[in-house]
Amino acid sequence: MSLVTLLPFIVLIGAMFLMTRSAKKKQQQAANMRNEMQPGTGVRTIGGMYATVKEVNDDTVLLDAGPGVELLFAKNAIGAVLSDDEYNRIVHGIEHDLKSDADIVPDDASSLTETDASAADASDDKSVDLGKKAEPADETADEPTVDAAPAEAKADEQAKKSDGGSEAK
Repeated sequence: MSLVTLLPFIVLIGAMFLMTRSAKKKQQQAANMRNEMQPGTGVRTIGGMYATVKEVNDDTVLLDAGPGVELLFAKNAIGAVLSDDEYNRIVHGIEHDLKSDADIVPDDASSLTETDASAADASDDKSVDLGKKAEPADETADEPTVDAAPAEAKADEQAKKSDGGSEAK
């Protein structure tokens, strides 16, 4: 047999080896995570239930799901061991102090455009006139101008076309 004939089989066997190796790594990490569980830590089961570890045995874990609710699970049923911050955020809705981590981004863009607080106060005091500006009164205002006539004719043609009326009928 030639090398060209064996090459696809060698590549296939190598790919299978790499896939099984990565799967074994993930299984080992999950087993280490489950073995490191201690009473008091928050966990998520593979079914999506959040609870606190009460007791850890060789193959089982006793979970506290609420006041007076204790559940016995197999260790393999634990999907993730959560950090205290993550568990409190998900279960109790308690956020940790964000100011210590980074600056807070405002909901609006006003802080990006204003240079200081006095400029923001000044912009709030101004009133905005959304009305139409008044034109000066002329005697010629009643007469249509030369430019207005073609515009009115185009508007009439557009209205006829949009009404669905057709002169070809």
